[in-house]
Amino acid sequence: MKKKTIGILGGMGPLATMDLYKKIILSTEADCDNAHIRVYIDGNSAIPDRTAAILSGGEDPVPEMLSALRNLEKCGADCVVMPCNTAHHFLPRLQAETELPILDMTAITAAVCAKRYPGRRACLLGTKGTIAAQIYDDALKAAGVDFLVPNEAEQTELMRLIYDVVKASRPLEPETESWHALLSELFGRGADYFILACTELPILADHLGHPGPFVDPTLELAKAAIRFCGYRVKEK
Repeated sequence: MKKKTIGILGGMGPLATMDLYKKIILSTEADCDNAHIRVYIDGNSAIPDRTAAILSGGEDPVPEMLSALRNLEKCGADCVVMPCNTAHHFLPRLQAETELPILDMTAITAAVCAKRYPGRRACLLGTKGTIAAQIYDDALKAAGVDFLVPNEAEQTELMRLIYDVVKASRPLEPETESWHALLSELFGRGADYFILACTELPILADHLGHPGPFVDPTLELAKAAIRFCGYRVKEK
């Protein structure tokens, strides 16, 4: 039986692309190099900013995303994953252009939330583009997941951490107090757990520590891709 392969439509941003690939490797049950999944990566950092396109009429990212998708098709990928939550706003347009299944991070994450934290309230942490475009709303509502979003001040701080710290490759440790304070505010407003709905946020959470609890869409996407390819997810 032919082994299936994964195509990562990456570059949004580069660290998030690396994080997804790492999580695919670490989450695959494998005892040697040859037991891992073949993964094709197009780290197209030329893809225009997705939030700017959604909020302020910035350059359409789809042409560059489609360029990367065509490369993954040529490589022979059997499925496509995008390590960028905001990019999922454009998933329907991309899916219409390819026969390859593009795994939907939002639906995958919503199903995990419903199973892991039934009856509890999530806080959706993401870019302004993700929140404004309500990228997760339909999936969470369909799964029966109650959720809240950051207020304007909290969202501004979150954007600073995403864009001015992680995407800017600045040191993370000096932001520990800010990160913990933000989460404490959200706990105070009724959050029971956090959806790290920007692929830069798992990087921040891993480095700065916090008990959470968190749902990491990057990790859940990695697991879904592993299962799609017919491999086993490593049990911790």
